[in-house]
Amino acid sequence: MIAPAHLTGARLDRAYSPSHLVPSLRHYLDEYAALSARARRASGVRTGLRYGPGSAEKLDFWPARPAPAPVQIFVHGGNWQELTERSSAFAALAFRRAGAAFAAVGYGLAPATPLDEIVAAVRRCVRWIHENADDLGVDPRRIHLSGTSAGAHLAAMALVPAGPGEPAAAGLLAGATLLSGIYDLEPVSRSYVNEALRLDADAVRRNSPPDLLPDELPPVVLARGGVETEEYVRQHDLMAEALRRRGALTANVVEAHRNHFDLPYDLADRATPLGRAVLAQMRLPDGRDDRDDPSAEVTA
Repeated sequence: MIAPAHLTGARLDRAYSPSHLVPSLRHYLDEYAALSARARRASGVRTGLRYGPGSAEKLDFWPARPAPAPVQIFVHGGNWQELTERSSAFAALAFRRAGAAFAAVGYGLAPATPLDEIVAAVRRCVRWIHENADDLGVDPRRIHLSGTSAGAHLAAMALVPAGPGEPAAAGLLAGATLLSGIYDLEPVSRSYVNEALRLDADAVRRNSPPDLLPDELPPVVLARGGVETEEYVRQHDLMAEALRRRGALTANVVEAHRNHFDLPYDLADRATPLGRAVLAQMRLPDGRDDRDDPSAEVTA
């Protein structure tokens, strides 16, 4: 799992800077915040629910009717060091219209929080939602987890067997969706991103999911935009192969017109290949079910 040899120094840093492929990163960050604020004005929203001991281990929750409903847990990106649950709810209302509850997850950020602790927090969140399913109006057999960019890495790590003394989370999940993720952390440890993560070789091995995934996995939708850097394309392909070997890849979506930052808008949009794959995985109406074809690939 080694990045191409020509990617070093500034070229490697650029390969892990997808913002240089869009006119304005600030546009997307502002839009995330505005759409999430609008979602929090909906009826019945429960904000600031604590799922773990850390001060940042909170989630905002949108219930759905009829209960018990399936739930989509969303883990934000931001290179493990930016954003919060407050700007990560842009898909909440679309999921609720489709009949699913939604949870936007916050977690401690690097460098104050080591990556191992961030990974453990996401696993805690999955277990907390499962343990509190009755109170939340959630079907404990229909818990789904998604993440984008660094959040896709964290969602993938929730599929990996937990360490000694830490209960596993993967067995609680009915499905996962990984968007524009980073899965091989070796090149990340040589890039500017590691100024915050401070990964050594052991931490890289512990937190690179392609070689750590168990044989038994829930169904996984994998997606990326067509406008991604060469390293994000390589990372996507690496995870696709790891999932295929385990028979877990239910859809491999490449949306040619989407980039690293606007792809998550399609999560519950039935008009898009990604939205249809996610809703099918959740067994919600009008979703197209690709589970009969473990290598289903869609290019839009």
